[in-house]
Amino acid sequence: MRHVQFVPRLPRVLLFSNFGIARHRACTRNVGMQTILTTISRRFQRMRRRRKVGRAYDMALEIARVVKPGATILDVGCGNGFIAHHLRGLLRSRVIGLDVTNFTSAIIDYVPYDGRHFPVRYGSVDAVLLCYVLHHAKDAALVLNEARRVLTKDGRVIVYEDSPSSWWDRAVCWSHNVQWEGRTGRCTFQLESEWRRTFLLSGFKVVSRRGLSRWRNIAHPVSRNFFVLEPETNDSAKDVMPQCEPAAVSLQLGIRAGT
Repeated sequence: MRHVQFVPRLPRVLLFSNFGIARHRACTRNVGMQTILTTISRRFQRMRRRRKVGRAYDMALEIARVVKPGATILDVGCGNGFIAHHLRGLLRSRVIGLDVTNFTSAIIDYVPYDGRHFPVRYGSVDAVLLCYVLHHAKDAALVLNEARRVLTKDGRVIVYEDSPSSWWDRAVCWSHNVQWEGRTGRCTFQLESEWRRTFLLSGFKVVSRRGLSRWRNIAHPVSRNFFVLEPETNDSAKDVMPQCEPAAVSLQLGIRAGT
């Protein structure tokens, strides 16, 4: 009986030159690197989302202290919708988001609008939120007049705004303006005293004001203020109300959620 020596068959890539082997190893390294980069990118996006959700929750807690439970709330310029989402759970309230885009990240009652007139009926909401919105508005007085129109008699407006009081704040606000000018137009930042005057001319009185640390948002470290406004009840304040009401959507009608 003859003894036959077994010779293992080499993979096809090894039957070629060293170039084939090197190419195979390079492809393997590329696939591995792509997987690592994809994983890092996903984790980075997840961290950013968690920071946004966390900041929105902190703001919702502040707002919940000055708005009564069960109130109907209008969040103007709601952005990703996370503040509205948190407030709905904290206050057991109905919160409607308005913005100029067609969708939000959070699933909320959302209505796109034209950036000028709120599609909401006169005297139908208990609180209006303007969270870092007024400096983006082309006409802040128009936004505040619309807030007066849709508020109930004892309603409130909650305003967050940047107040560049130092050279550092002005530099940060300049950078913010460069980032947003192409999308929403030139930003208009004001000092606390200037905001107070703007509120007064629009028929609001400042019920409370609290300065906020610039370091609450490391990505945008600027001095900021938290205002609680209520409508003035004297006759001169009534003159700022618009004489006609734009076409509105009743809050009693069903509004599509998350659209």
